[in-house]
Amino acid sequence: MKQESKLNRLAEEKSPYLLQHASNPVDWYPWGDEAFKKAREEDRPLFVSIGYATCHWCHVMEDESFNDGEVASLLNDCCVSVKVDREERPDIDGTFMAVCQMMNGNGGWPLNVMLTPEGLPFFAGTYLPKRGSAGRPGLVDLVPRVKWLWKTQREDIEKSAGSIAETLRNAANPEPGSIPGSAVISAAYRQMEASFDDEWGGFSNEPKFPMASWLLFLSAYGERLGEEKAFAMVDKTMEGMWKGGIHDHLGGGFARYATDRQWNFPHFEKMLYDQALLLYGAAEFQSREKKGLYEAFADDIAGFVLGEMTSPEGGFYSAFDADSEGEEGKYYLWTEEEIRSVLPPDEGGIFLNVYGARKGGNFRNEVTGRILGDNVLYLAMPFEEAASKFSLELPKLTALLASARTKLLEARKKRTPPLLDDKILTDWNGLMIAALARAGAVFARPEWIAAAQKAARFVDTKLRDKEGELLHRYRGKEASIPGFLDDYAFLIWGLLELGDATEKTAYIENAGVLLDRARRNFEDKEKGGFFTSRGDDPHLFLRRKEAYDGAIPSGNAVMVANALRLAALPGRKDCVALARRTAGAFGRGAEEYPLSHAWLLASVMKL
Repeated sequence: MKQESKLNRLAEEKSPYLLQHASNPVDWYPWGDEAFKKAREEDRPLFVSIGYATCHWCHVMEDESFNDGEVASLLNDCCVSVKVDREERPDIDGTFMAVCQMMNGNGGWPLNVMLTPEGLPFFAGTYLPKRGSAGRPGLVDLVPRVKWLWKTQREDIEKSAGSIAETLRNAANPEPGSIPGSAVISAAYRQMEASFDDEWGGFSNEPKFPMASWLLFLSAYGERLGEEKAFAMVDKTMEGMWKGGIHDHLGGGFARYATDRQWNFPHFEKMLYDQALLLYGAAEFQSREKKGLYEAFADDIAGFVLGEMTSPEGGFYSAFDADSEGEEGKYYLWTEEEIRSVLPPDEGGIFLNVYGARKGGNFRNEVTGRILGDNVLYLAMPFEEAASKFSLELPKLTALLASARTKLLEARKKRTPPLLDDKILTDWNGLMIAALARAGAVFARPEWIAAAQKAARFVDTKLRDKEGELLHRYRGKEASIPGFLDDYAFLIWGLLELGDATEKTAYIENAGVLLDRARRNFEDKEKGGFFTSRGDDPHLFLRRKEAYDGAIPSGNAVMVANALRLAALPGRKDCVALARRTAGAFGRGAEEYPLSHAWLLASVMKL
């Protein structure tokens, strides 16, 4: 039973994700003193639910549970409920994702945890339906059980929570080892080679992620050791993504991942960080060997980001949702009839063949498992093959398909678009500044370098506090949240790329100043490396220090590369020692899990 409700405390927040939950009947609190004080005063556990604005399964959980009167009543009676935007607070998300992975062996979003009033976790899970099935608990079963256990077995809960917290604290700050050497680097390469899909590219069967960190590692490895197979894996993967439905062939840009081995059927959300890392990769790979594919890649991504994800002030927005009108991918899918209604007959038949659209559809609905007539567009045959099949000269076929794509894009623009998450994050902007500066230099596109410069000015003027420290998030003319390690690491990277692209030393000098600020805020003086946050949140039990990559590269790994580049400045010989000490701080972890430390290993290759 859905229930209308007055606005809750989240209505005062800036986060698009929190605002999506502002009218839920759940009595939500934002993370902070008020929620924890209430939990202590009323002796209740906290239910902390973490997600982000463009997350499909977050929408599903909100619709079926957090907008439901029965679920809301149970939560409001048992818990103090807290909503967190993982992109605003990666420190909270990272801490409780570590809890979820330790307890369950996996993670994802939405991420839901139960905490004691002291902030220690005793339950963690991902998506939870309203009612349980097939071994997955439902909220209407879970919440009453938590209430009963809290009253009858409180001591056991607190003991378990303390043990979980202590285990994670011990793991969060490992003893330093030696700098990862050639054996670890070779082990990472061999593991990538073993998992590589020779037929379609990529490094898994399904789902399939771009894995930009791995691709850039392979490029560095191939260059250092003359290993042609490393380059071949990069080329095959980039080609597979370019042809597949993970690539938006009409509007440009790439989805977060594909649900199938062939890259054809995407999970439709588009994230700024994926665009940045793939654009940077295209520039790096082009600098190795000039290919039309990489120039097309760069032009496609830069055109999409500058056209659709750039604010008037020059900062870059965060993401586009997977859903529109309550359905995943609805904005991007086409029936055969819709395509034929937009295109002239001579274009329509050819387009349907080349882009894999079928009369009965090719896209399987994720919830129902049924194919209902919808099509994802992907390159089902090479242009050369299509030109031969339809007895057309290649330039004429290419022009015909370009005309068809333009017409379909114009028709698509009349649909209800997916949500644009228009918050501007310093770290993700740093990635895009780096990518545009590097690509602008490699492809001789001064307008891309100019866009990177404008974004850097935006961050410098809008995302600093009174002391000049970086802030993490800007939205609605308000900047807030003290910067994290990634904010400093990625912006330094962007400034270094701008310095190289423009030959302006001011960018390099500013990067050096930011490095010194990052050392004051995050460096572990005792064991080396950098903590991911300042550690000044009294409600968060863990201050993490890590060098493994997620969807974006590790801030510590990027700091190694940054320090090595800054070492070339006069008076900055300290930077070589910093790079070596940071790399050594994670030597043991890299030795144990080479694949998880691809960016660190790529950075170490420059030592």
